[in-house]
Amino acid sequence: METIKFLLDFILHINDHLDALVLQYGSTIYAILFLIIFVETGLVIMPFLPGDSLLFAAGALCARTADQPDAPLQIGFLIGLLFIAAVLGDNSNYAIGRFFGQRALKMKIGGKALVKQEYMDRTHTFFEKYGTKAIIMARFVPIVRTFTPFVAGVGRMNYKKKFLPYDIAGGFLWIASMSLAGYALGQNPWVKKHFEAVVVGIIFLSILPMIITWLRHRFSGKSQ
Repeated sequence: METIKFLLDFILHINDHLDALVLQYGSTIYAILFLIIFVETGLVIMPFLPGDSLLFAAGALCARTADQPDAPLQIGFLIGLLFIAAVLGDNSNYAIGRFFGQRALKMKIGGKALVKQEYMDRTHTFFEKYGTKAIIMARFVPIVRTFTPFVAGVGRMNYKKKFLPYDIAGGFLWIASMSLAGYALGQNPWVKKHFEAVVVGIIFLSILPMIITWLRHRFSGKSQ
């Protein structure tokens, strides 16, 4: 419960957290951001780390400090670095899924499943609906983003011809679009004043496809 509260606080006040981290660690913030993106995409047990909101906030921070000669964050370098983190994370997750396969579903920590079957089923449905394009589209869907490379590995999707090229494309589109959105809108007076609401909106839009899918399944089941 405390972990969930911490994550919610971190996500909803991510702008303040980043400012504080920059003041405390300076350019070392690059390493912190790299680690968060890598873990969120690379470890199937960490699907709740901030992704979209973090990228947006980081882009906004780049915009706020762009006119400073010693700015701690540069948008071009940020995008390049986090793109590498996203691709490395997904490829690590794919390798874990390919190596452990179905055994990972049976692993438990403290009596609880290491990987929830419901998340696996949700991601599998995503694959069934969108095919290889799911690798790109999943980048923009929390939780599914973390489980997609793992499921691709479990299913032994062709790595060189299918997984890798789509993963690289998806990683670049995700990192660049969310970071540049924050960079472009971060200095807008309304966005600055309602930053927390904007972050919540980004999170809502990210999970909207999952909500719609859940509602469709819910009501289609009742109608049968």
